[in-house]
Amino acid sequence: MRARAGLLTAAVASAAVLAGGAPAQAADSYRYWSFWEAEGSGWSYASQGPAAAKPDDGTVIGFRFAVSEDSGDAASPRPRTEFAKVCGDTSKGDGKRVALALDFGKGNDAPAGERPPKPRTECAQVPEDASAAEALAAVAEPLRYDSDSMLCAVEGYPAKGCGEQVSGDGGGKGGAADSDSADSAGKEDDGGLSSGAGIAAGAAAVVILGGAAAWQARRRRS
Repeated sequence: MRARAGLLTAAVASAAVLAGGAPAQAADSYRYWSFWEAEGSGWSYASQGPAAAKPDDGTVIGFRFAVSEDSGDAASPRPRTEFAKVCGDTSKGDGKRVALALDFGKGNDAPAGERPPKPRTECAQVPEDASAAEALAAVAEPLRYDSDSMLCAVEGYPAKGCGEQVSGDGGGKGGAADSDSADSAGKEDDGGLSSGAGIAAGAAAVVILGGAAAWQARRRRS
């Protein structure tokens, strides 16, 4: 997500400059899985993708499905978990133990016709050199990735789609209602999932539209 969130932010800023400082419009959001690392009693947006991150024994990580504009707007996993509570009964063995919080999001984050499973925690017992992605696969298959290695589905949810653009105020359309409003906003640490075409393409479209607006304005002045 670092490359994509940075591109999205830069694109929005560039569009505003190219459009001659026009009033900001409602930003488009994207529906995707984000990757988090426990930090104290809360969560920090991961600084690298789950395939690259190699958590140590005793680490707590989280995955959250939601609609958001970028990493600064992202919702963190809701399960408040401690390693001892999740993996306390699991022996280390020859590898390591990683506690995972899996949050499938709210109903209004869900694609049309789908209902998210309830959030839960799992303890993955994996080889010492296993990545966060391998820890996730150990407890939440099937996983689905796109051609750019972006995580699209955890335990088969959602059944389709991957990082698609959602227009409007960032709320998902067509999903079941969900009254839980206790989400915490993500920190502005870039990172998380691998770059994907969906959000990058959306950001590029913002730049293109901004450039067209500036070009038209110059023609009118001349």
